[in-house]
Amino acid sequence: MASATEDPVLERYFKGHKAAITSLDLSPNGKQLATASWDTFLMLWNFKPHARAYRYVGHKDVVTSVQFSPHGNLLASASRDRTVRLWIPDKRGKFSEFKAHTAPVRSVDFSADGQFLATASEDKSIKVWSMYRQRFLYSLYRHTHWVRCAKFSPDGRLIVSCSEDKTIKIWDTTNKQCVNNFSDSVGFANFVDFNPSGTCIASAGSDQTVKVWDVRVNKLLQHYQVHSGGVNCISFHPSGDYLITASSDGTLKILDLLEGRLIYTLQGHTGPVFTVSFSKGGELFASGGADTQVLLWRTNFDELHCKGLTKRNLKRLHFDSPPHLLDIYPRTPHPHEEKVETVEINPKLEVIDLQISTPPVMDILSFDSTTTTETSGRTLPDKGEEACGYFLNPSLMSPECSPTTTKKKTEDMSDLPCESQRSIPLAVTDALEHIMEQLNVLTQTVSILEQRLTLTEDKLKDCLENQQKLFSAVQQKS
Repeated sequence: MASATEDPVLERYFKGHKAAITSLDLSPNGKQLATASWDTFLMLWNFKPHARAYRYVGHKDVVTSVQFSPHGNLLASASRDRTVRLWIPDKRGKFSEFKAHTAPVRSVDFSADGQFLATASEDKSIKVWSMYRQRFLYSLYRHTHWVRCAKFSPDGRLIVSCSEDKTIKIWDTTNKQCVNNFSDSVGFANFVDFNPSGTCIASAGSDQTVKVWDVRVNKLLQHYQVHSGGVNCISFHPSGDYLITASSDGTLKILDLLEGRLIYTLQGHTGPVFTVSFSKGGELFASGGADTQVLLWRTNFDELHCKGLTKRNLKRLHFDSPPHLLDIYPRTPHPHEEKVETVEINPKLEVIDLQISTPPVMDILSFDSTTTTETSGRTLPDKGEEACGYFLNPSLMSPECSPTTTKKKTEDMSDLPCESQRSIPLAVTDALEHIMEQLNVLTQTVSILEQRLTLTEDKLKDCLENQQKLFSAVQQKS
């Protein structure tokens, strides 16, 4: 069991959102935190003292998911407005918009090399996008209900998805086929992800359970029943030895996967906790929920072990060998039984001088964008150089779009007045909010019409099939 000096400690609160936190992600360098909320905004928090926070304005509905690219130069966000956006995480907030889903988008996930983005939607599909070309690549269809989450495996060969049809599916990104299917008769998974070595997946269940499956032998390894409410999110520690869970019962729990037991219960949130995520190095993790605040925690358990394993797992990303059979993990398949040797941490009882961050917030209003749709491909901005400098990963940049070129351009632009720094009259703000409300009503109306049209098409298809069967039957009789 972890010693007291290794126990997780709550370091900071971040307050700025006006509604529940739906998703969050720590930047690869561990210096920033991105959060998404029901208030339709993204926020970018800097860990430096007295640094201002950025609020990105643009989505027309709830922002459901946010993630940094592996290089940290892009932020992807998904929304109930049926769009996916790529943002530059700075004070200009320039963005590119992807439109292909026909229903709310529930999750975004970059591949480990940053070349692809997977999006999951309530239109029952998963879509994969090229970050190099900024265009739609292909869709994965097999789910029969809303898809809640889709994640790449560490080597990028597989995608795991979970849906309200009570299945978890594994997809091969090479042949675009569903290669495995885990089903549950009780509840559906709200969230699913691969462990750092890519040998296992873990699911956060609406039925209050956490399950760990081995994807090599298609076997349920561990089944935890430690929460008294639905489990909304999970995050693997980079070592792969620990899993943190966020639940509607208002707690976070840390599971030791090697020992197969619960080791910490973390209090701190008031109300359901919707999201949790470890930092890339595993020394920090952040959580958010219905109480609109973000909590930043520090932990140093298994730190040395973690660094060695992370290095080993990253090396594997470049191998062409099949599954990593050396990773016999977790050790034994068994259901979790309640154990008494767990530690409960309630920061409200223990922390006196806690840093509460309510920094000055700068609103980033971005009205110009490049839009990518499933059918039309990418609409390029006026200057190819600008698109390259902003939206391509540094590792994928062509020579003419070198980092030095981008740096010079950034320095040139830093002298220009920022759109967000101009004062906007209150009357204009109210008018814009009213227009957004009206647009939301129109969007909902169109969505209802689309649903009715889909139902009509389905009925028409059934009628045609029945007519064909009758025609065939009459022909056979005659």
